[in-house]
Amino acid sequence: MLESPPDGILLVDKPQGISSHRVVSIARRRLGLKKIGHAGTLDPMATGLLILGVGSSTRLLTHLVGLDKTYTATIRLGVSTDSDDADGTPTAAPGIVDADVSDAAVEQAVAAQRGRIDQVPSTVSAIKVDGRRAYDLARKGEEVVLRSRSVTVSRFEVTDRRDRTVSVDGEDVRVVDLDVVVACSSGTYVRALARDVGAALGTGAHLTALRRTEVGPFVVDDAVDLEDDATDVRAALARPVDIARRLFPTVTLDPVAAKDLADGKRVRVEQPDDDGPVAAVASAADRLVGLVSVRRGQLRVITNFPTPTGA
Repeated sequence: MLESPPDGILLVDKPQGISSHRVVSIARRRLGLKKIGHAGTLDPMATGLLILGVGSSTRLLTHLVGLDKTYTATIRLGVSTDSDDADGTPTAAPGIVDADVSDAAVEQAVAAQRGRIDQVPSTVSAIKVDGRRAYDLARKGEEVVLRSRSVTVSRFEVTDRRDRTVSVDGEDVRVVDLDVVVACSSGTYVRALARDVGAALGTGAHLTALRRTEVGPFVVDDAVDLEDDATDVRAALARPVDIARRLFPTVTLDPVAAKDLADGKRVRVEQPDDDGPVAAVASAADRLVGLVSVRRGQLRVITNFPTPTGA
């Protein structure tokens, strides 16, 4: 009997130094499948949780992109870079000698970045300006002006600090490294938070480390290392029905109703109105039939999922 093609959601712990697209390429090779996508990228410098969709489960990714994120990071006060992280070129290194970087001053600068804020993304970012990526424009020396966007930072906390001396272009510079935890809405740039804290303190700043630890209810501790040949990648795939149950309310369908919904027919349920997504689950097969909304007791498909061959 032929093995069914791989399908599901894969939690990956991205290592440092490779792009998110490289992670997708590795997953394609390991699974022997081209249809793999991701629910949001990480910069090459960053590590941590990437969510990949495999096979028909790529249809779930649209509903995962907007989930809140949690990061751990290290902000270096005293040095700015053109990318706001350690992969960039230093643009200023005033250090901290002439600035107030007391715990109270740092807390005031950090507190100003909590809550609902208007944030200007980092210049070296994937945001498009007139159809071109901002980082492409910046690397060609063209002026990049990005509009601010409203984001929510629900947690921004300093967990440790270290005063130290580092070398920047052969010069010794006094800096402060702040270890922080950030919980934020999708679209928030932690690099920009570092930049703006440094600007408030008059020292400049950039990220020296960034790790994504959570995406919605998913945690990096449950993720796999794709570069480890011992990892059974297929076994690590989470079923779309299990992912949907963690994210959305559920309506359970008997076999007839499940088939009718899959066939595009109208299905009536005793369920309150809900704009969705609501996970429509076939009870007998324990399978995700689709993501739906509920209107006047009738299901309306938002995203359908194909019935497995032979089901």
